[in-house]
Amino acid sequence: MGKLEGKVAVITGGSTGIGLATARRFVAEGAYVFITGRTRETLDQACAEIGRNVTAVQGDVANMSDLDQLYETVRAEKGVLDILFANAGAVKHVRIDAITEEHYDQIMGVNLKGVIFGVQKALPLMTRGGAIVVNASIVGIAKSIPSLGIYSASKAGARGFIRAMVPDLSARGIRINALSPGSTETPIFENQFPSHEAAEMAREAANALTPLKRIGTPDELANAAFFLASDESSYITGIDLHVDGGMGQV
Repeated sequence: MGKLEGKVAVITGGSTGIGLATARRFVAEGAYVFITGRTRETLDQACAEIGRNVTAVQGDVANMSDLDQLYETVRAEKGVLDILFANAGAVKHVRIDAITEEHYDQIMGVNLKGVIFGVQKALPLMTRGGAIVVNASIVGIAKSIPSLGIYSASKAGARGFIRAMVPDLSARGIRINALSPGSTETPIFENQFPSHEAAEMAREAANALTPLKRIGTPDELANAAFFLASDESSYITGIDLHVDGGMGQV
């Protein structure tokens, strides 16, 4: 029997990268998983890869009606929720003199607004306690990248939100923790750069800056998400778990 047997989970941004790897891990451990993403084709591919115990709900976490549709689907199909992995994220490199209101709204909408209201809308379904994991970033607190100012602010804001929620959620039997990846080999890593050549240069730089001399894999981050979502971490709440090969530590 898996360690998530009988659990119901929501994973936002679950169609690729860390979200998809985590969905596979959760299902392998016995959970039923609802995944979200913006693109139907990518969601369908993810469901085929996961294979069973999965429902895909297309939508944007920054859109309140899409979030409502997500949790109405969970309510209609399962009636309860045990685990939320607020994983969906947006990243774009923009220097301070080029930041626009549109850029601010896009990044903050997904990385902070989507987290805050995703948690709020999930709570009525979490009637038997559970765990919330928020995908943050070492850029939010441990590392500084000048072109990621708004991204960094959004992730730091999510970390502050987690701290503020701990007392209230603990009273409801819900643990909430942050998972902060370092550089990880996902589509979002490649797509944040203007070309494959630029992405390769960033990989080389990340490898050099990481004590383990490589970037992480989605499965390694999924292992950490599983730990925080399961009873393996039953006495842990409010932490920021860095899974970064040591990049943010030394």
